[in-house]
Amino acid sequence: MAPANIPHAEAASTLAVITWSNEPLLFLTGDLTIIAASVSFCRTFQITPESVTGRRLSELGDGEWDMPRLGSLLKATALGSAEIQAYEIDLVRKDRKPRYLVLNARKLDEGDAGYVRILLAITDVTVARAEARQKDELLREKAVLLQEIQHRVANSLQIIASLLMRSARRVQSEEARGHLHDAHHRVMSIAAVQRHLAVYEPGDVPLRPYFVQLCESLGASMIFDPTRLSIIVTVDDSVAAANESVSLGLVVTELVINALKYAFPDYRRGTIAIDYRSIGANWTLSVRDDGVGMSTGADKPKPGLGTGIVEALSKQLGSVVRVDDGNPGTTITLVHDQAAGGDSDLPAAA
Repeated sequence: MAPANIPHAEAASTLAVITWSNEPLLFLTGDLTIIAASVSFCRTFQITPESVTGRRLSELGDGEWDMPRLGSLLKATALGSAEIQAYEIDLVRKDRKPRYLVLNARKLDEGDAGYVRILLAITDVTVARAEARQKDELLREKAVLLQEIQHRVANSLQIIASLLMRSARRVQSEEARGHLHDAHHRVMSIAAVQRHLAVYEPGDVPLRPYFVQLCESLGASMIFDPTRLSIIVTVDDSVAAANESVSLGLVVTELVINALKYAFPDYRRGTIAIDYRSIGANWTLSVRDDGVGMSTGADKPKPGLGTGIVEALSKQLGSVVRVDDGNPGTTITLVHDQAAGGDSDLPAAA
């Protein structure tokens, strides 16, 4: 690697720095003759050190460095009209795997127009490119698998909902039929949640379109006369993590189903309003109806499955359930406050 046939004497310290650099480096003249190469360069590209110095770059190895475009760029660099930065090339060698390289070249200006030197740094990114491709392939496979799982889950939910409706038509007991209809509504709402989350997962979920879609699904399956009952959704620009949005959606589902079942007997007209607002980490979710209001005393219903579901989800969300007489109707509010605490006062009918 000692310099040979080079018309200008090079500083010994410069050559030593280049030769013993840990990075693949080439020290070139303006006509791309190699003055010195680092040990790292020779080791990386399996070139005999003694065969490097004094040769043209295009003559290295078996000619794999003979790249016209690279030569033009280096000559332009020597003239000061260009500078090579992060220039990527594929080094194709006979009987060897191609290497992917990133080149940076700079002209060393010492104020003498006849004394042109170029420092060429080579970074081998073959392993990094292979890892990036592997990562991309894994991400694509993951996306395909996730899409397939979501498709199968959606199909399974539709099958379960159909079986529940078929069973509801066959049973003689009105109570059993009601339970099967409730189960069907819950499955359909979960299907709506799953369809919506499939679009946003694993990022944050915008709650306004999410609640609107969910309530549209509930209304389509439970409200047979839209002129008599309606559901209104009011949500600010809040977003929630995917797992949190699932719990919120299930709470809304249970409370809306509860209102539709109990708040509007005897073909009473009315509205169910869902409202969600947040400030920072604190949020409030309310479901209000203008129906007949809460039953009390002996008419107070026993706790049902919906009550247990809402209480469990509220606890999971770190919120407190508050029930108020809407006069008319009932308002059930979940409040999540960093400093909040206390027990739920959810009515039994939910």
